[in-house]
Amino acid sequence: METLPELLDAVAHDRFLPPDGTLTVLPQPCRRDAGVLAFTAHTVVLTDEDPAWVRATLAAVDCDPLAAPMHPRFLTALMDRTGRTAETVDALWVAAPLPGPPDLPLREIADTGHPRVVRARRRRDAVRVWTADGGVLVVGRGVGGRLEVALEVDGGGAGLGRHLAVAARQLTDEPVWAQVSPGNARSARAFLAAGYRPVGAELLLSARGGSTGCSGSCS
Repeated sequence: METLPELLDAVAHDRFLPPDGTLTVLPQPCRRDAGVLAFTAHTVVLTDEDPAWVRATLAAVDCDPLAAPMHPRFLTALMDRTGRTAETVDALWVAAPLPGPPDLPLREIADTGHPRVVRARRRRDAVRVWTADGGVLVVGRGVGGRLEVALEVDGGGAGLGRHLAVAARQLTDEPVWAQVSPGNARSARAFLAAGYRPVGAELLLSARGGSTGCSGSCS
């Protein structure tokens, strides 16, 4: 079986996992990263728990087997067993890099207490932050070492979210991932307009009392 970084790289390049109902259980790449990644008829569970326990617990969930890994009954059992808490279910989006530099005027800053940045540093390594007039752009290494983007718009006129999402693609030479709440239609439209495409969904589990980061660097 591929490693998690290899699996994510394949998805980012439209080499999707076989849509055959397969469940893949992979060890956590680090203490921080545990959870469920759902793709079309193929689910990946990241956990250091016994794969046999994972499969037996899923088999006991009374629902469509394809939906069982994201079912509250399984997630509750996984949280109880690991002592972790659930974050939100996010849609996964990804986009290829674009030639830079960004068209949008950006200013990189070294430190900030912005809530978006604080959240990013709990979930990502090598976090870098740029500001624009009316918005903030955050890039860092997340699950499996993938490059993840987060953004927040306070003003700056129509289309700023899209411009920030495009800028993230121009700041690197590898695929850029985004995690978007399914109900956040405005954010989803911004990423869609910026050339990102939906590839799956995920729910991450947080270790109580904080979590350690994973090694990696941001391009």
